[in-house]
Amino acid sequence: MTKYQSDVVIIGGGIAGIVTALECLDGGKSVTIIDRDVAENFGGLAKESFGGMFFVDTPLQRKARIVDSPERAFSDWCSFGELSPADGLAYQWAERYVARTTAEVHDFVTPMGINFLPVLNWVERGWREGRMGNSVPRFHMVWGTGHELATVLAARLRNHGGAGRLRLIFGQRVEELITTDGRITGCRGVDEAEGTAFEAEAEAVVIAAGGSNGNDGFIRDHWHRDWGASPPETILNGSHKFADATLHHAAAAVGGSLVNLDQSWNYAAGIPHPRPRKPRHGLSLVPCKTALWMDAAGRRIGPEPLIAGFDTRELIKRICQNAEAKQLPKYSWQVMNRKIMLKEFAISGAESNPAIRDKSKLRLLGQLLFGSKELVDATIADSADIVTAPTVGELAAKMNALDPDVEIDGAGMAADIEAYDRDMAKGTGQFTDEQIKRIALLRQWRADKVRTCKFQKIDEAKAGPLVAIRSFIISRKSLGGIETDLDCRVVDSTGAALDGLYAVGEAAGFGGGGMHGLRALEGTFLGGCVFSARMAARAIVSGTSADPQTPMAGGRS
Repeated sequence: MTKYQSDVVIIGGGIAGIVTALECLDGGKSVTIIDRDVAENFGGLAKESFGGMFFVDTPLQRKARIVDSPERAFSDWCSFGELSPADGLAYQWAERYVARTTAEVHDFVTPMGINFLPVLNWVERGWREGRMGNSVPRFHMVWGTGHELATVLAARLRNHGGAGRLRLIFGQRVEELITTDGRITGCRGVDEAEGTAFEAEAEAVVIAAGGSNGNDGFIRDHWHRDWGASPPETILNGSHKFADATLHHAAAAVGGSLVNLDQSWNYAAGIPHPRPRKPRHGLSLVPCKTALWMDAAGRRIGPEPLIAGFDTRELIKRICQNAEAKQLPKYSWQVMNRKIMLKEFAISGAESNPAIRDKSKLRLLGQLLFGSKELVDATIADSADIVTAPTVGELAAKMNALDPDVEIDGAGMAADIEAYDRDMAKGTGQFTDEQIKRIALLRQWRADKVRTCKFQKIDEAKAGPLVAIRSFIISRKSLGGIETDLDCRVVDSTGAALDGLYAVGEAAGFGGGGMHGLRALEGTFLGGCVFSARMAARAIVSGTSADPQTPMAGGRS
């Protein structure tokens, strides 16, 4: 059996693990990172991400004359996530994160050369009174996507002055934690390729192994009741292939508390990846605002129409509930035309956004001015779930061919499109359709205006052909997980901390086992990884509470 020994062992090589290691090295500790993936994927899911980050009252906001404050942001956070003091540690984590994310995350990464696009995105605005989301734009897009952030952090770790105290181990799967005299003193597992066993011993063990949304069975077992009696027939995977809850179970086996496991951040518009690298591999589309969202039978979902950018969780809820009510499969259609698709279509993640990932200003400007022709054409050619046709009738026939067990209501779909186009033709100030009124609202913000058509009808020959995209629910992030105190120490069901065991990032629901509540204001996942990692490292290095306001005894109050 191979054995490793260090002051700190970190399970997982995503950015939460990397930042924990950086801060522990700064504090003079020796560190071992054990990652299940191969070395070239060091950086985890963040390396594949779009790279949005939620910050409050930043120089970029002030330059855009956006008035923001931690108090305002926390009010938005709690309203949208339905979070209250009764949520204990999750609420306390949210309060601390919102108050300190700019100082602890923004001001931590920007000196490393991380920059942001000059125009902020305004996402998750909320759907109705009493549950509003971001009241101002807070979504800072990393210039270089999440790939840049993960690469910069990984390089900083490898080149650290204390790198002689760092050991990086890849391709090894941790399966259980080791307890000695009531304290967590290490972990054990197997080499993925060789099947040989290993053990790692440390004074502090940090779980940074991601969430559970890569595990189809786990998702189905914990499908939220709001989303219907049963999960969709197909759930694509937009999470990491090793985000399978193995370390959640390991933490529970030594007494750790698992909470809010039915709280996930999924998306409503996934399509199968044309070149999959993992089971159920999906691409998460950024839904077109001007497209009509229709059910599996081709009828518009309502009476309130669906439109992206306001409440992602509500989209999934209503797609699933509508399907159950009509006894339809739990997928949907986005119906538009080529002109709309060229202007508004995007796919989330670094892989599908080379202009931003590779920091090509000229290429990005071309896309904004002339549309994403290359991406649109490639996606249509690659995907069996996208059909095009010159008329609504022909489009319905092609949609029907993809699932002969579900009959497309061609006449009803044509009527829905005609009604939408008729309202669109009324002109600004005359709209009665809720989706079109929201498009008018979106276009008042410059980042949305440049990516949203100017009141474009769907069934218009010169804007054709028509396009229909069959969209599946796609998993992404876990909002619940291993419960932790404010020093990231894993707690048991009574709130008492387990000696020697910490959890950070998505494994901990980004802090406290669920600091977002039911919904996330977006851009909070990368920041949550960095923030929780820094909090854990401070507690480990100091050997005491890293926050003077944090009680040493674990607890939920």
